[in-house]
Amino acid sequence: MDSLKLCIPSPALEAQAMEYKAEHFLAGEEELHGGALLEKLAYTAWLSMVDANRSPSTANPNWVVADTFFVVRASDNRIVGMVDIRHTLNDFLAAYGGHIGYGVRPSERRKGYATGILRLALQYAKETIGLTRVMVACYADNEGSWRTIQRCGGQLTRTFIHTDGRTVQVYWIDLVEPSL
Repeated sequence: MDSLKLCIPSPALEAQAMEYKAEHFLAGEEELHGGALLEKLAYTAWLSMVDANRSPSTANPNWVVADTFFVVRASDNRIVGMVDIRHTLNDFLAAYGGHIGYGVRPSERRKGYATGILRLALQYAKETIGLTRVMVACYADNEGSWRTIQRCGGQLTRTFIHTDGRTVQVYWIDLVEPSL
């Protein structure tokens, strides 16, 4: 797998972002995991929103402070995924979403990118935000996702039935190595 890097969304990435979004829609996917509502908003409005949500003083009061990134393959600068890293949990995120939401574009799946994205997000959560433990959730029928979370240290703590009838698995990942 090529190396990956986190890229702050910018106007320069609009064409690639729209291609990324279109690929999901063509695959029949209406939600862009880790996309912080990119699937619902015009790019400039979305860009303003994710920029505002980076700061406690400008974040949407119904959301939490979060850093949203495109995940770009270093070899060709192609967007292969997205990740939304939330600094804290509100009631909704504590129940359903967790600290990290991420996704991989359909044509790049099953290549190890999900694991690379989650590892980058965990490193960012630990080193930049200062989190010591994060929650990550996924649907139980998404084997690729729960295997990725487990591969990155996720410990299953609960399951529940979502309002859409699907089973959700909730994992916690410790970011602090135990002392010897």
